[in-house]
Amino acid sequence: MGVRVVSAALAEFIRKLTASGTREGLDAARARGRVGGRPTVATPKLIRAAHDMLPNPENSTTSIAKLLGVSPGTLYSHIPDLQELRASGRVPKPLTAG
Repeated sequence: MGVRVVSAALAEFIRKLTASGTREGLDAARARGRVGGRPTVATPKLIRAAHDMLPNPENSTTSIAKLLGVSPGTLYSHIPDLQELRASGRVPKPLTAG
């Protein structure tokens, strides 16, 4: 039983060292201006184009996404009220430049 306790303690120590090193590396990268994560494909121009296509009931969310070269999930993520707009058939408010 003593060997298991020592092994578990050593594994926990190594995990904490790894996590600490990862945090320090990410902090150093941020200090150099690097940002992690995947670059966004949803530009304001793309979102505006999708928003403009929504009032036409012939345009499904999937077809709009395919036309713009993004996934439907991208549209749902960047147009928060998309699902309600599609369900209600309301015309979305115009987007302001921003």
